[in-house]
Amino acid sequence: MRKTKIISTLGPVSDSPEKLKELIEAGVDVFRLNMSHADQEWVRNVVKKIRQISSDLNKVVGILLDTQGPAVRTGTLKTPFELKIGDILEFTVRGATSNEPYSVDVNYDGFFDDVSVGNIVLVDNGVLHMEVLSKYDNKVRCKVLTRGKMGSRRHINLPGVRVNLPPLTEKDLGDIAAGVEMGVDFVALSFCREANDVRMLRDVLNKHKSSAHIIAKIEDQHAVQVLDEIIWEADAIMIARGDLGIECPIEELPIIQRLAITRCLQVGRPVIVATHMLESMIENPVPTRAEITDIANAVFEQADAIMLSGETTIGKYPVDCVRIFDRVARRIEQSPEIPPYSDKAIIVDVRQKTVKAAVVLAASLPGSKLMVFTRRGIMADYVSHLRLSRAPVFAFSPAETIVHRLSLNWNIFPIQMEFASELDDTLARAEAIMKERGFIQTGDQLVVIGDLVTEHELFRSIQLRIAL
Repeated sequence: MRKTKIISTLGPVSDSPEKLKELIEAGVDVFRLNMSHADQEWVRNVVKKIRQISSDLNKVVGILLDTQGPAVRTGTLKTPFELKIGDILEFTVRGATSNEPYSVDVNYDGFFDDVSVGNIVLVDNGVLHMEVLSKYDNKVRCKVLTRGKMGSRRHINLPGVRVNLPPLTEKDLGDIAAGVEMGVDFVALSFCREANDVRMLRDVLNKHKSSAHIIAKIEDQHAVQVLDEIIWEADAIMIARGDLGIECPIEELPIIQRLAITRCLQVGRPVIVATHMLESMIENPVPTRAEITDIANAVFEQADAIMLSGETTIGKYPVDCVRIFDRVARRIEQSPEIPPYSDKAIIVDVRQKTVKAAVVLAASLPGSKLMVFTRRGIMADYVSHLRLSRAPVFAFSPAETIVHRLSLNWNIFPIQMEFASELDDTLARAEAIMKERGFIQTGDQLVVIGDLVTEHELFRSIQLRIAL
């Protein structure tokens, strides 16, 4: 069973009922809704489809709403124009007009105040490089350093510049409200710059009485500088390598990725590696060898999840991309070269030590399975944190929200089930479900751990059972 989870972004080529079914059957664990290119009505429709189809397939699938965030973008152009090295382009704000042949508005009024002469401005994911020559009358005059096409609504990056934008825009707040209404399981905070940004989003979710977990996206230089604080505050981390590779020197990107994964493994935060993992398959039916190695490295590093973006939103081969992810992850997980990352885990309380005892026991029994009974998902989080690689982990919970939320955790296979008033009845019910689904057979050794409070007993123990 594959331990590394797969996230697939939905878009025009993948949001039909037929494609959703194919993607789930191919191995998708979480669907991402990218609100940079979506509206709230689409969210309402697609969430309903996901829930219905995943229920029909008896497969737990999480839903991640990814906010657009405070993006700085160019305005709308009547026609794109080609820029050559040495051309002059003026960015305008606050209604200013330019007499230059090439000019474009910027949606962020503070752009004029934030940039300085000599700063480098990157446009369209770093395709266009420009140097700021001067500022005057709400116009920023730049020299083009790399040739390329300037189009409408292109993303602007300002490496090394502290942009004074709020962490959540009005669009974000409306999108979050729609997502909460539909019961999304995760909300991703784009361009998270500090721990307080996460706290602001949590306040918004609390006001909506939502239990959705917060995924902080690391895609900004300042976020890297305060990485530990953000990891501590967030529920999960996404290493968003697209903007991160523009905001930071590109040679630093692998180091930041490994650092972020290591930190998350230490404190038990799920971590996602995202962007450009199978970029060539947007057009081509097979990946490059370098892309396969990139996927393998994320699996070797034991990231909780790997993510597809444009590959499954506008690409020609969305289902094939998921199958490639699945094949590579399964093969790499079988490799004896994966280091014991559980040694890095920080364990501080009695419950975590109890979980570690169960993990050590399951790892020592060939062919065993670990069963976790959890009401809030915390004990399953602890098991995932310890990266048990030698046995699959089945997490049982009566709460649908908990089961969906556990869809992101490494090597956790969540199953929704009501708990009985008696412990033995609960265990018997769980074993029957696992037998029915082909997860266990007679003679299998089961390590059982739980934190079940019933009317009759408090169960906090580790048991070894033989499936009957």
